[in-house]
Amino acid sequence: MNRREFVAGVLSAPFALQGRAFAQTPVFVGDMHVHSFFANSKYHLRPFAQSLAAGNATLVAWSLVGDLLWFDVKTYKQKSVPAAGETLGWFQRELGRIRAHLAEQRLKTIRTAADVDLALRGAPHIVLSVEGANFVENDPARVKLAYDAGIRQLQLVHYTGNSLGDIQTEAPQHRGLSETGKRVVAECNRLGMLIDLAHSSEATTRAALEVSRVPLVWSHGSVAKQLVPSTAIWRRRQLSLDLAKEIAKKGGVVGLWALAPDVGKTAESYADRVLELAEWLGEDHVAFGTDINGLGLYASLSNYGDLKGVVEHWQRQGVPEAKIRKLAIGNFARVLKTALDARV
Repeated sequence: MNRREFVAGVLSAPFALQGRAFAQTPVFVGDMHVHSFFANSKYHLRPFAQSLAAGNATLVAWSLVGDLLWFDVKTYKQKSVPAAGETLGWFQRELGRIRAHLAEQRLKTIRTAADVDLALRGAPHIVLSVEGANFVENDPARVKLAYDAGIRQLQLVHYTGNSLGDIQTEAPQHRGLSETGKRVVAECNRLGMLIDLAHSSEATTRAALEVSRVPLVWSHGSVAKQLVPSTAIWRRRQLSLDLAKEIAKKGGVVGLWALAPDVGKTAESYADRVLELAEWLGEDHVAFGTDINGLGLYASLSNYGDLKGVVEHWQRQGVPEAKIRKLAIGNFARVLKTALDARV
């Protein structure tokens, strides 16, 4: 090598390294559970597209709260019983508001598994979701109505009683999953809709796992090796490790919320808890399920920039890239695609 070739090589080396760095695909982020409330609340993420871009978030389940009007947001207790048809009307009105904002933001929604692939490549997509399928009332045919309206993730229960099954935080009414609930699970499988077990009682969860022919998710909450009797609502919302393992064994995914009293007050402590959960369940069965704006003042994360910080914390720690991508978005994407592809 002569002097001219040596100098040219030295000068070109930084640009070659820079080119390789830019060629690396960024780590995109998924979130199995978030809200953006239209009521008088400061806890929203609008404009949504801007919020997503701050954290490279490309696969996010925006969950419509199906029973929001009928429980007290301070005590999480049911405060009234909806009249026939009221929950369906609320579902339709709230979904209309969500869709209008997404159209304004030029954000696309997940319809098929091919859309999930686009999200994995960096094109932001929203999974339209419902938290508490109260709109079904006693008519499982309404699941098809929701599917046709774009819903692709359905959480069976929330904080108020409905016809589908029992919840964690109240005395049982159905001894688990009701007959209506079983028909709803079967209809979700048939249509290609992801079933979310969050807030379900142990009996409801076990029955749904038995009935469903595809993997399910527990979108948000946390897992405890030993459940502690408590009046604290967040402790009553915890999932036992044994039950979480059953969800994982069926191919499902458990999402960790960002509740500070549970997971710590920083992005780093949240990141560490996700890794711990991955040790318990396997790295293929854990995902983000932040519920960040549903947690109000008690959230350890406040936006998707913070969630991007979780990924960066893992990278600084030397967590393998393949594992990071699974936890950040891949596991959610996989289980969602499996549900969508199960459509018959």
